[in-house]
Amino acid sequence: MKNLSPMIHRLALLFVGAAIFVTGCDSPGPAEKAGKAVDESVEKAKDAINPPGPAEKVGRELDKGLNK
Repeated sequence: MKNLSPMIHRLALLFVGAAIFVTGCDSPGPAEKAGKAVDESVEKAKDAINPPGPAEKVGRELDKGLNK
């Protein structure tokens, strides 16, 4: 029974960590917004050099719809 206490503490810590991981953050912060803006700028520059085909356009629209 003496060894049960450390195991309970570890399980409790694991549970708390999992709960924090699952809840996460709903609203994007300023760094995430800036990162998305950079990604969009790079994608537009790439598209100006090498335009996307129809399949890539459909895939991008699907990604946008799923990420809302």
